[in-house]
Amino acid sequence: MSYNTGQFYIDGAWVEPSEGASLLDVINPATEASVAQVAIGTQKDAQRAIAAARAAFAGFSATSKTERLALLRRIRDAYEARLDDIAAAITTEMGAPSSMALSDQAGSGLGHIEATIEALEKFEFEEKRGSTLIVREAIGVAGLITPWNWPMNQIACKVAPAIAVGCTVVLKPSEIAPLSGIVFAEIMHEAGVPAGVFNLVNGDGPGVGQVLSSHPDIDIVSFTGSTRAGILVAKSAADTVKRVAQELGGKSPNIILADADFEVAVKAGVEGCFGNSGQSCDAPTRMLVPHDRHDEAIEIAKRAAEAMVTGDPMDPATDLGPVVSQVQYDKIQALIASGIQDGATLVTGGRDRPDGLERGYYVKPTVFGSVTPDMRIAREEIFGPVLSIMPFDSEERAVKIANDTVYGLAGYVQSADLDHARRIARQLRAGQVHINSPDWDLFAPFGGYKQSGNGREYADWGMHDYLETKALIGHG
Repeated sequence: MSYNTGQFYIDGAWVEPSEGASLLDVINPATEASVAQVAIGTQKDAQRAIAAARAAFAGFSATSKTERLALLRRIRDAYEARLDDIAAAITTEMGAPSSMALSDQAGSGLGHIEATIEALEKFEFEEKRGSTLIVREAIGVAGLITPWNWPMNQIACKVAPAIAVGCTVVLKPSEIAPLSGIVFAEIMHEAGVPAGVFNLVNGDGPGVGQVLSSHPDIDIVSFTGSTRAGILVAKSAADTVKRVAQELGGKSPNIILADADFEVAVKAGVEGCFGNSGQSCDAPTRMLVPHDRHDEAIEIAKRAAEAMVTGDPMDPATDLGPVVSQVQYDKIQALIASGIQDGATLVTGGRDRPDGLERGYYVKPTVFGSVTPDMRIAREEIFGPVLSIMPFDSEERAVKIANDTVYGLAGYVQSADLDHARRIARQLRAGQVHINSPDWDLFAPFGGYKQSGNGREYADWGMHDYLETKALIGHG
């Protein structure tokens, strides 16, 4: 399909970029070939979108909950009708295997819209506390900056709650993976979103992203991406004292306790780490196992990793596609090399592409054993299919290793005893702790401690970030 890559969606219409906008190749990571050129906006383009959102805010924020529910339901229906198009765009732009792109990548966006609708149905914007009326109002214009690794997941979990509470938005998708965002803008138009309520400007961080974070007419900037970039966003936003919500990096521990079923737990841990080719901020990349079960865990992990098929995202047999770019590929290769150099045991995988894949940013599913907390592969976010297995000699030590990181997005605990698992989980400094590989919960708050960010997303938790609280004090 063709994509409207040369224009931006501003004030209810597709418009030409301002003079000076450049073009950037969109690279298919499976082929390394350019599949499109996307216009990269300038400060002027971002300002035009912000002005449209600001002009639309007064009217849209005054709409009723009933009206916004009807709008979200139209968005949901239009999105569902375009699921195949969204999935195709995501496979093309960031290499997700086609079946996973449909069920997980595109499907996650639909799930967030549906969860937001359900949350909004139950949400109360006013409450009485004695004679005081507490009112929750839309904060204003939201600048939304989203990543390439889960493009539609992050677009939907920001746009849907912002609109649910009456905010208007300006979205900047990742310039690395912009195609699905363009399809999303078409969906918003097809759903009849009022002019100016949703705007999309493609661009890079120094251009459009910096304008969104610093502009006085943006009341909240919500950013998902690297901790490095999140720090820049926060600094840029500081001068206007706007609200900043961030979902940043992670180095999530997966503690497998001695009473767990190791065959099940280790295999699930490998699959969780390697899903989306390891390109998930909450991936369980550090597997902590009892010292006397370390060799057993290594053998199970080796079998699980070597059973995974890396290859063409269009092949139904493929489990892992390529990573997104040459930059990411090179970073992952350097970190794999550091693991070998630092003395970790290379269990399977390693450097360079898998055999038979001479083109595309493919990485061998890689497992390291005997990893110690001081190694780079134990400390840095790799964002590729690389698992570090780390032994511990006591549960107290496991918790200490797990928390010995600047990140705190997610944690994982495996145990045959739920109470046992929860005792450990309570000690982890992380925003979410997954016990025994549960199903995804769209109504659980998602966000991190420490340098993994601030604020929470998903359903009603996400809606709170886009609201101001006002107290009307007094009585007649």
